[in-house]
Amino acid sequence: MRSILVLNGPNLNLLGTRQPEVYGSVTLDMIEGMCVEHAMTLGIQVVCQQSNHEGVLIDAIHAAKGNHQGIILNAGAYTHTSIALMDALASVELPCVEVHLSNIHSREDFRHVSYVSKIAIGQICGLGPQGYTMAISALISHLEEPG
Repeated sequence: MRSILVLNGPNLNLLGTRQPEVYGSVTLDMIEGMCVEHAMTLGIQVVCQQSNHEGVLIDAIHAAKGNHQGIILNAGAYTHTSIALMDALASVELPCVEVHLSNIHSREDFRHVSYVSKIAIGQICGLGPQGYTMAISALISHLEEPG
């Protein structure tokens, strides 16, 4: 069975209480449940992981090679700062879809830069929790493309 890693970065464990005016009231557990349920309808497995630590995220990306066919990544603030995450994604050569709950392009200027997008096959932002299920569908479509 195909498997996708859904990886969430710093502060996303606080969803539901952290700046609900920006990120909404849905918790990370609820988002992960939505991802698992959506993936089941597509006949794939989803493994969800979250860490506030850059090295743990990098280790999870490394461990994905050989275990998962792709990665959905919301790197949080590391999106805008971490060349190390970008390099890890490039190293494992797995397709990645970048996800953000808020529209990073309508926020502060520093959020307009994404190192993840330089490696990702696509970016979904500003659509809230639905962006995760959209990313799963997009990644599966990408994996099923011929050639």
